[in-house]
Amino acid sequence: MDQQEQPASDEAAQKQNLETCDIARIMRAIPHRYPFLLIDRMVEMKLGESAIGIKNVTINEPFFQGHFPSHPVMPGVLIIEAMAQSAAVLVVETLGPSAHGKIVYFMSIENAKFRRPVVPGDQLRIHINKDRQRGSVWKFNAVARVDGAAVAEASYAAMIMDR
Repeated sequence: MDQQEQPASDEAAQKQNLETCDIARIMRAIPHRYPFLLIDRMVEMKLGESAIGIKNVTINEPFFQGHFPSHPVMPGVLIIEAMAQSAAVLVVETLGPSAHGKIVYFMSIENAKFRRPVVPGDQLRIHINKDRQRGSVWKFNAVARVDGAAVAEASYAAMIMDR
């Protein structure tokens, strides 16, 4: 193999696997902003396949003011939303420039289960795996974990569309 072939294969491997996606890159990929941006980092991204989204849960989250003031618990629907945002970043990063100006919309949620409360100080690690893709519709399975223990799981579908 000559020297010209090596960079091409390294570049292809790098395109398939992104080590991390920081908050600035996440904000370029999806339109969500505070207080509704629910992921802080993406790690272990295998484009078109899987990734792990990170959400650092702090007492400063606006939803804790009302859910519940004397016993703060992250709402389950927001854990599901964090799963969807993680998947949306994976979709946009996988599609690259062709996804510019598009948005990923929820279509369905199935088999959502909540195993234990998520509280301030927890770090959610949202493990997402693409189940399948047909055209602009993507299906995912996700498990949210805290300290390695599953706290929530769901299967869901999303569609990428023009804004």
